[in-house]
Amino acid sequence: MTKVAIVGAAGYAGVELTRLVLGHPEMELVMVTSAADAGKLVSDVYPSLAGCALAYVAPDTQAIVAEADLAFLAVPHTAALAIAPALIEAGLIVIDASADFRLRDAEVYAAWYATPHTAEDLLAEAVYGLPELWREAIPGARLIACPGCYPTATLLAAAPAIEAGIVVSDRVIVDAKSGVSGAGRSTSPVAHYVAANESVAAYKVASHRHTPEIAQGLANLGLANPRVAFTPHLVPMSRGLLSTVYLEVARGTDASEVHALYTAKYAGEPFVTVHPVGRMPATAEVRGSNRAHIGIAVDSASGTLIVSCAIDNLVKGTSGQAVQCANIILGMSETEGLNAPVPVI
Repeated sequence: MTKVAIVGAAGYAGVELTRLVLGHPEMELVMVTSAADAGKLVSDVYPSLAGCALAYVAPDTQAIVAEADLAFLAVPHTAALAIAPALIEAGLIVIDASADFRLRDAEVYAAWYATPHTAEDLLAEAVYGLPELWREAIPGARLIACPGCYPTATLLAAAPAIEAGIVVSDRVIVDAKSGVSGAGRSTSPVAHYVAANESVAAYKVASHRHTPEIAQGLANLGLANPRVAFTPHLVPMSRGLLSTVYLEVARGTDASEVHALYTAKYAGEPFVTVHPVGRMPATAEVRGSNRAHIGIAVDSASGTLIVSCAIDNLVKGTSGQAVQCANIILGMSETEGLNAPVPVI
């Protein structure tokens, strides 16, 4: 039984991790930290987790090292920089759900996150935790950098076409939409009910911090010098994310042939479903699950491949993917603790 600590466990990603670890047959949740909610029972803050007897404690590196074998970090960017090095040095496996170790270039991180990277020595060994695309790098890793939710859906949507060499332009257009939980638990004007309800709005256009992460992933897939135009939108739902990716292909490209590339790429992947040609995914299909559902279409007149990928931003987009990576590192079945049916309505 692997003893697990969740740092930043009271946020939305942290509480999803709490839910998943509590139900995991090979993990024991021994510590949940939250500076804001220290001293409160998990079941008081989140009554739906009434079966959890743990109380939140203030984050303390020495206490985590003494109690846990593996630490999930569900913290804002820069917070992981302060805690991950000491945990790794002490021998813990660290699964970081923040942005601090996703980008390989410290200067790019500093430019987009407006702060210097203080653990550059760990960037070279941090493994980007998107198993469907880079699974071979995960076993034996000490530090996993879990992808952002937008990059997860976008890269899964784009990968088969890029790897097959059918994309003829380095320009990639990404139109993505996320539920309000993507803004985090802390209050902000755009996430207030009266602002988000009955409204769809683009935000951080041409400036979202996931842009360089998407570009880095596209380059790793084989697209030379990707030029990413990424527009995220906030939609009035609690959870879920849909990324629609536009890739230029040769005119006359056949949709059924592209579909065959996608089904071959994801054959045997336990969490990816490629819909038949003409059927596009919806966020309701994947709510609460670690699944990614993909649909493709080809606009022959413009030579455009259109691929949509739906995920739950809090599960496959964060916490479920973190558990999936932990399963691989620990030598367990990749689906352990993640394959329970979820509500369909």
